[in-house]
Amino acid sequence: MYHTLSTKLVEDVYIIAVNRPDKMNALNQTVMQELGLAVDEVYTRKDIKSAILTGTGDKAFVAGADIGEFLKLSAAEGADLAKKGHVIFQRIAECPKPFIAAVNGFALGGGCELAMACHFRIASENARFGQPEVNLGLIPGYGGTQRLTQLVGKGKAIELMMTGDMLSAEEAQTWGLVNHVVKQEELLDKAKALLQKIHKKAPLAIARVVKCANAALDKDVDGYETEIAEFAACFATKDLQEGAAAFIEKRPARFTGE
Repeated sequence: MYHTLSTKLVEDVYIIAVNRPDKMNALNQTVMQELGLAVDEVYTRKDIKSAILTGTGDKAFVAGADIGEFLKLSAAEGADLAKKGHVIFQRIAECPKPFIAAVNGFALGGGCELAMACHFRIASENARFGQPEVNLGLIPGYGGTQRLTQLVGKGKAIELMMTGDMLSAEEAQTWGLVNHVVKQEELLDKAKALLQKIHKKAPLAIARVVKCANAALDKDVDGYETEIAEFAACFATKDLQEGAAAFIEKRPARFTGE
């Protein structure tokens, strides 16, 4: 179905791998278009409960953008490119189903931005993160200036973007960019184990957690009011009735997403 992605459904987890190992899984326009389609699958397919985003091989998650495509772009075409990337990455950030980045190797430039769009990140020990766009006379264009600042704080984000330095997996975890660091061979198993734990929770509540967390970062939205509205909406769901009954009866809840 895809030329630049490898996808497979493992039980109810959709694994999406950028599949250009000869190019260090660099993002080009075809990859971005196909990523958009794969994200749409996560939204619409009922057999998908969550998604893992990764890269083929053990050298790179996504080592950046395909710079050769930039050479002939005008400012207007650059704006169009950035807007398309923002739409796709924001769809990942707002997805009501869990979206984890399993970062294997280099996550640089657009690759770091892609990882940051996911709900959280797990890294292999050989992972490296960075926004080196200043080395090319550029800045991050797929939301990186905003998401990096939100995740690690203004001072650290500006330093990383100004210097173009890379962070090791351990440094990224210390800075708050990464949730977990594991051995390369344990990366997907760790991601799947976390998702299986999340799958046992109420799916409507999971979606509302995503919405409220995003609201906390949206200057045009009152995050507290969003929380009140989403909290209240839970009381109209069968999942809350099931969860409360299961708690009282001391048994596992059987959530249906209703």
